[in-house]
Amino acid sequence: MSDRQPIIPEGSQGSYDRFHFAPAFKVGNTVYVSGVIGSGDDGSVPESPDDEFANAFASLSATLEAAGASMADIVDITSFHTDMPDTLGKFMKAKDAVLAEPYPAWTAIGCTALAIPGARAEVKATAVIPD
Repeated sequence: MSDRQPIIPEGSQGSYDRFHFAPAFKVGNTVYVSGVIGSGDDGSVPESPDDEFANAFASLSATLEAAGASMADIVDITSFHTDMPDTLGKFMKAKDAVLAEPYPAWTAIGCTALAIPGARAEVKATAVIPD
């Protein structure tokens, strides 16, 4: 039996089938989470960056839970920002609301656009589930 498996949380099968990517992939005790954008249940991006970023981290948490991991298991985060100077502080506030010490490694990258129009940030993560 392979120790590699795609993680497809409840409600994500349609995206998996349509766009041909797994929301996460688990290899042994390591979970690689694809980029998550903080869109709402209807797929639209909230007007408030605070709501968008809170949604992104809630989605990240749900994906990790589907893999048997938690936010405490995150060892690395990469975030992509379309308007970093204006929204990085709000993103950090949302991140700090769900992560505690020891803090993971983090790389923030500025970009011009994301897959969902109007999105301000996308976050991907790697988590290691303790033995």
